[in-house]
Amino acid sequence: MMIVYGMTDSGNCYKPRLLLSLLGIPFRHVEVSTQDGGTRDPAFRQKNPNGKVPLLELEDGRLLAESNAILCYLADGTRFLPTDRYERAVAFQWMFFEQYSHEPYVAVRRSLLRYPRLAADVTPERLDALLKEGNRALGVMEQRLAASPYLAGAQPSVADIALYAYTHCAADGGFDLGDFPATCRWLESIRALPGYSPMIG
Repeated sequence: MMIVYGMTDSGNCYKPRLLLSLLGIPFRHVEVSTQDGGTRDPAFRQKNPNGKVPLLELEDGRLLAESNAILCYLADGTRFLPTDRYERAVAFQWMFFEQYSHEPYVAVRRSLLRYPRLAADVTPERLDALLKEGNRALGVMEQRLAASPYLAGAQPSVADIALYAYTHCAADGGFDLGDFPATCRWLESIRALPGYSPMIG
């Protein structure tokens, strides 16, 4: 059985758990947290020298880090990775967007407000800047989802899993999703997928 090392309340760690659930693939979750020093534990660093989660351990012991790389591995040969060359590239486009234009603002603002240990990093100016850029990213998604049911086209893909993870809990970071109706419709469509499993925490 595959093992997913990660935090239950992390969006990045939720991505592989959600896709595995949607695919009906059994797995074991092992809690490893940045909050209690688990990612700095020498035993975990042997598995991932970068000291980050999520980390996927395959049945044969091979290891794979980085949430979106894990998604691509798990989705290969399934309905969640488009076979059409262009559609697959569009899915990857949105996954890069998630990492560079969405997560650094939406997820980071959520973390700053959620985890007390980060309180020293919170300033009104930083929160305002994160809110502005996060809303800009949500606006880009809104424009796409007003014209397409899913980010890469007519069917859900790894792009939707990648962006669902932190968008669905964006309110924790102070983002008002009521301003993005097409995005809200999309969130509901992901929740309605067979095998959907919610994030815990």
